[in-house]
Amino acid sequence: MKESMSFSKYVAVGVMLFALFFGAGNLIFPAQLGQLAGENFWPAIIGFLITGVGLPFLGVIAIGYSASSNLQDLASRIHPLYAVIFTSVLYLTIGPFFAAPRTGTVAFEIGITPYAGSGPLALLLFTAVFFSLVLWLSLNPAKIVDRVGKILAPGIVVLLIVMIGAAIVNPMGAIQPATEGYVGNPFAKGFTEGYNTMDAIAALVFAIIVIKAVKAMGMKTNKGILNATFKAGVVASSLLGILYVGIAYIGATSVEQYGLFETGGPVLSSGAEHFFGAAGTALLAIVIILSCMTTAIGLMIANAEYFHSLFPNISYKVFVIIFTTFTFVVSNFGLANIITYSIPVLMLLYPLAISLILMAFTSKLFNHSRLVYVSATIVAFAIGIVDGLKALAGTLGTEFAWLQPVVDFYTAYLPFYTDGLGWLIPVVVVMILTGIIARVMGPAANTAEA
Repeated sequence: MKESMSFSKYVAVGVMLFALFFGAGNLIFPAQLGQLAGENFWPAIIGFLITGVGLPFLGVIAIGYSASSNLQDLASRIHPLYAVIFTSVLYLTIGPFFAAPRTGTVAFEIGITPYAGSGPLALLLFTAVFFSLVLWLSLNPAKIVDRVGKILAPGIVVLLIVMIGAAIVNPMGAIQPATEGYVGNPFAKGFTEGYNTMDAIAALVFAIIVIKAVKAMGMKTNKGILNATFKAGVVASSLLGILYVGIAYIGATSVEQYGLFETGGPVLSSGAEHFFGAAGTALLAIVIILSCMTTAIGLMIANAEYFHSLFPNISYKVFVIIFTTFTFVVSNFGLANIITYSIPVLMLLYPLAISLILMAFTSKLFNHSRLVYVSATIVAFAIGIVDGLKALAGTLGTEFAWLQPVVDFYTAYLPFYTDGLGWLIPVVVVMILTGIIARVMGPAANTAEA
């Protein structure tokens, strides 16, 4: 059977994967990192690249390597009910709760704010029109959306590369000292900031799209599919990495002239105006708005299709209307608030997602034992839920008194806990210990593989 494709096909699938990943958050978070990290740019961006590029790449490969039909199938190795809950929360997170509303607010901040200001009424009017179009096109998905997306993805890349090149040749200003969390441990701060792109959890969904595309090109064997997915992932990851470093550099060199922005959105619009004038700002605005709209449509369709599969008695169109309306409401809380309230959820979801990715790669070593899957997931949840609640308390400006003894215990005994990575070592240790038990038990172990 065919186990390889032409180079052009690998590139085509890789660019498609890049387009799936590259949304609103991929523009604003590296720009904000650059502004805040300043002179600690390199350790911060390296940490960011691990979670913003490396983990999404591993997430895509994990689904292909595990030979699972989808995320829910892979997560069912822990428990079928857990699989439904985890997959549902993940879809809602990259959909109407956080990522989808972000498409509207980023489009507003980059495309509209330079012309109409940033008042709540302007945001309301813009998002009303924006999500009305998203609703209409999601209810009537047509090839025009795919075609526009295929044009916009290369267009954004070209615009950004030109802007990055201009920033390298003629920087807006000198890089300033680091601020906020980037002063003490910029690598760890960049690592956790990469969570905000949500790409590592989105990768567990997008992987199926990539695998279907690869199969449609003639790949039938597991080896051929995995090989093609790997090479396409390299293409997508390379593009993401180059753009992240470049956008972060634009942010780092913008502080001297423009000062610190509340979010990364205005960084790109300010850069476009600085380098290309009013025409450049207008072109960037049009491309970003249309790109964010196609991303929002894709997220609405994906969420509606998944939840319709769970609840077939409720029509696809009803789910589209519910999710789009909810997304519109959330978007009017503003970009800064959406980012702030997403952090507690991501602090819980990322340990669970990364643990699942690690187990997908190592499953054969422990005979696919459910014991390992369940034990590692419980540990990741026990630490992640505390991190999430701690972040929520900080967001609300309050304290959960009952939580503090647990936080103190974790801080004292878990390596890297203060850096947001306290779950990593315990999960790996539990995987090793339960994996040894599973190997010793052999066929008697409870398998998690169907």
